Amino acid sequence: MTEIAGLVLPFFGLIFLGYLTARFVHHPGEAMGWLNTFIIYLALPALFFKLVSRTPIEQLARADFILTTVGATYIVFSLIFLVGVYVRRNSIAEATIQGFGAAYGNIGYMGPGLALLALGDAAAVPVALIFSFENAAHFAVAPAMMAISGGRQEKPLALAASVARKIILHPFILATLAGVVAAFFAVQPPVPVQRLIDYLAQCAAPCALFAMGVTLALRPIKRIPVEIGYIVPAKLLLHPLVMFTAMSLTGNYDPVWVQTAVLLAALPTATNVFVIGHQYGVWQERASATILITTTLSVATVTGLLYLIRSGALPPDLFP
Repeated sequence: MTEIAGLVLPFFGLIFLGYLTARFVHHPGEAMGWLNTFIIYLALPALFFKLVSRTPIEQLARADFILTTVGATYIVFSLIFLVGVYVRRNSIAEATIQGFGAAYGNIGYMGPGLALLALGDAAAVPVALIFSFENAAHFAVAPAMMAISGGRQEKPLALAASVARKIILHPFILATLAGVVAAFFAVQPPVPVQRLIDYLAQCAAPCALFAMGVTLALRPIKRIPVEIGYIVPAKLLLHPLVMFTAMSLTGNYDPVWVQTAVLLAALPTATNVFVIGHQYGVWQERASATILITTTLSVATVTGLLYLIRSGALPPDLFP
C-alpha cells in the first residue's frame, strides 16, 4: 500500500496544490487562459506524439479495442441519459449533460500522467486510442443531442461540418495522427526537435494537474443536485466495472491494455462536461458540483483500484 500511496499522493497532490493556490492567491479566472493553451496546444500533444510515434504500427490498428472501450463508455452514458429523461423527467439537454457526467472521464488531463506513472510506457497506446476515439465520439454526440433537444438551431450540413472540424482539428487528435504517421514510416525527428518534444511532454502531467486544481477552486459548489446520488457512483464505480466486463467479453487483450482501460474509466468527471454545459446554457452549476465531488472521491476509488491492479487481485480477464 505504501507503493500505491507513493504513486497517488504526488498525483492528487498537484491537483490539491492547484486548488490551494487558487484559493489563497487571487487572480482573475482569465489568467488561466495561457496555461490552458500551453497544455492543450503544446504539452499534451507533444506527449501523445512522443508515445504513439514510438509504437509498432500494428498496435495502433486495434479496432476491437476501440469499439469496446467507446461502447462501454456509451452504455453508461445511455443508462444515465435514460434515467434523466424517464425517471427524473429532465429535458434531453439536461439528461445529456448528466450522461456525460457519468461517462466522460478526465482522460485528457489525468489519464496520461496517471496511467504512465502506474502502468509504465506500455499504457501509452491504449491511452492515446481511448482519448482520441472517445473524444471524437463526445464531440459528435454533444452537438447532435443538443440539436435534437432544440437547444441549438443548425442546419444538418452545418452541424456535421462543425462536428467534423472539432474532431479533425483538435490538437490531441492531430498529434495522435501525426504520431501514427511517424510510426508507420519509422520517422525520427532530428535530435533538437526531439529534445523540444521531450521537454514539452515532461511538462504535460504536472501542468495539467495543477491547472485542474485551479479550475476546481474557481468553480465552488453552490448546490448539490439530487442526480449526484446516482451520477457519482455511476462514474467512479459502474463505468470501470462495465469497462472491465466489456474488455473481458470481447477479446484477449494485453493485461496492461485492460488495466489502462479500466483505470481511465475510473477517473472522475472531465472538466469539459462543465464547458459543454456552459456552451449550451444547460446544467452548468450542477456539472461543476459533479466534477468537484467525483474528483474528491476519486482519491479513494482510484487508490483502491490501483491497489487491486498492483497486488494482482484484479485479474486480466473475468472469463479466461
